Parts: sequence; C-alpha cells; structure tokens
Amino acid sequence: MAKASIAKKFTVSAASAAVLGVMSLGAQANETDIDFGGFVKLDMMVSDYTDGQAPSSGSIARQQYIPSLTPVGGEGDDMVTDFHARQSRFFLTTDTELDNGETLTGHIEMDFMLTPDGDQRISNSYNPRLRHAFLKYGKWTFGQTWSNFQDLNILAESVDFIGITDGIIFNRQAQIRYTSGGFSASIENPETTVTPVGGGRIISSDGFAPDVTFKYTGKTDNLTWQASALLRQLTYDVSQTGDDETTFGYGVSFGAKYTFGMDDIRASVTTGSGLGRYLGLNTWNGAYIDSNGELEAIDSTGVSFAYRHFWSEKLRSNVVYSRGWADNDEELLASVNPATYTEYTQRLAFNLMYSPASNLTFGAEISQANRETEANVDGDLNRLQLMAMYKF
Repeated sequence: MAKASIAKKFTVSAASAAVLGVMSLGAQANETDIDFGGFVKLDMMVSDYTDGQAPSSGSIARQQYIPSLTPVGGEGDDMVTDFHARQSRFFLTTDTELDNGETLTGHIEMDFMLTPDGDQRISNSYNPRLRHAFLKYGKWTFGQTWSNFQDLNILAESVDFIGITDGIIFNRQAQIRYTSGGFSASIENPETTVTPVGGGRIISSDGFAPDVTFKYTGKTDNLTWQASALLRQLTYDVSQTGDDETTFGYGVSFGAKYTFGMDDIRASVTTGSGLGRYLGLNTWNGAYIDSNGELEAIDSTGVSFAYRHFWSEKLRSNVVYSRGWADNDEELLASVNPATYTEYTQRLAFNLMYSPASNLTFGAEISQANRETEANVDGDLNRLQLMAMYKF
C-alpha cells in the first residue's frame, strides 16, 4: 500500500522539550513541532498457488507479494487464507527552529512486516521493524530512508503492500543525500548479492565504495517526471583469501505521473547491469561468479503501469501491471539449474477502494502473478485481498 498518514501536531518550547527528552539543543533552539501519526491496517488474503505448495505461514510471501517466491513446476494447486495486521505503522517527526534560521527535522518510522520473530498460533506477536530513521538539515539528509534512485511518485494505490513490485526500484537504506531544487545526489550503503556456481545467493559484506545516485525531478502542468541514475561497485571475495573480486554496476530509471481531473496514470521503466537488490525485491542478484572466478554483472529491466479512476469522491479503482526480467547469459545458465533460475516475473491487479471518510478506507483487490524460469517452467499466484485501514 502506498504511503498514507495523517499527523497530529503539537508544539513544545525548548525548555519543555528538554524535560521531555525529545531534544537537547539548549539555547540554540526556539521551539519544536512534533507530529505523530500512522495507520492501523487489517489485511485478509485468499491465495491460490497453482503450481506448487504454498509457502509456510511464517514466510514473508504470505505477508505480501514477493515476485521471486511464487512456486513453479509443482503438482496441483494449493489454496490458503491469511489474516494479519502487520502492515500497521507509526511515525514520529520533529521540526526544530534553530537560532541560525535553519530548521532541523528528525523522523523515525516503524511497522511490523517481515520480522522473523512471532507466529500465528496464539498471540500473533511480532517485533517492530525500522523503516525510516533520518534527520534533515538545510539541503542535507542523513540516515535511513528511501533510496535516492527510487521514484515514489509512480507507486500505485494498492491493497497489496507495494502493488507494482516486479518492475520497480524499491529500496530503503542508510545514506547521505544533498538536494537542491529538483536535483539530488547521494552516497548510499553498498551491498552485493552474488550467484555462485550451482545457484542460490551469497550476500556479500565486502563492499568498500558506497553506491552513488543522481536524480532530477521536474513538473510541467499536469505531468510530474523523474530521471535517476545509479553507479555501484559489486564486490565479493570469491576465493576467501582477502583479495576481493569487483565489477562495475549501473542503472537508469525514468518515471512519470500524469493527472487529468481526479484520475491519473503512472508509469516507469528501469534498466541496468548489476541492479541486483534494487529491482523487484532482489529477484535477481547483482552479479555471478564466472568460470574464471571473477564477477560478472547481471543485466535486468523492469516496467510498471498504473491507472487510477475516481467513480466518485469516495469510490475509486486502480489497474496495475508490473514486469521484471533478466538477460541471463549462457555462462551463467550453464552454472545453475535453469529450472530454478527466474527469467521473468509479472503481476496484473485490479482493485476497488472506498473511503467513507478521509481517514478510513476499505479495499478489495484481485491479482494474478506469474513467474517463469529459464527452463520455461512457470507458476501462477492468484490472490483475493481485502483490507480495512484507519489513518491517524
């Protein structure tokens, strides 16, 4: 579900804030505005895995759509029902006026998705998960938030957690970002995912050079658009001798949103070499180990489209489609099992969203997702998902 929250704001003086422990700027701050908000959301899903068994109830694929986890090539179909409230979230934002005329902003946000602790047997208890934690001062942002390579403007309104998952950049991570007008640049946390001989995934912690991004956002009449670029070094100690193998990765992305009346169209295209974890929730790794024990970047591409139509001020619908695919070369395919290595994934969905009040929404969504491997073995996930969400 694309972001939505209504904040409650109150103001405290510097002295009161110090007593409350929300800030310690002393005489250098005048006052602090504090916003607290979030939403409570119930998700109800009936999922039909047509070509294999459903993942276990603790799997992240049962909480939201994960393209790479759609079963393929299995016997029969498996239908399951899940209820959860794990997408519910809360945030706290502070804006402090400093005596130099600048504003210092702090933001922290949590939800309960994707955490490994907890189960559905008795209490359905889950740990909080850090989504955002950053501060802004002048033109600078420091902390964890959306990657500067990502385009938030093209995220579709969906009942599913993301909706257009397969073909878009979706990433939050620690970074330092500079923003001036429509231009922004950042250095961000590096992390390389590698396909070893035989397949699977190695998550490398050998990265030294940060990922670098550039982005420009523009607006003309009813059209908002964004172009971004990513430069990265993929690194892994293949031989475990302390000598890292490296290769260069890059990506470019273009997204746009066009509004006409109350309706809008959103679309994006992303392509690159070594995109890895940035595209489609890491459906493909950034690189593989070739026959010489060196890293070779994997090419991948993604597209997305969404159309939102308002039937009335309170009732609207969305059609969303997304597709991601990799150009896996012959040397890579010779070192893995093609029947288990994903060639492409895609998802088509339609939803109805009804908001009887501005902070209350009920939604229903039907979707079909498909994953196909390099051996032309495929599988479908058909899902009916209902939701009730209260924003506060």
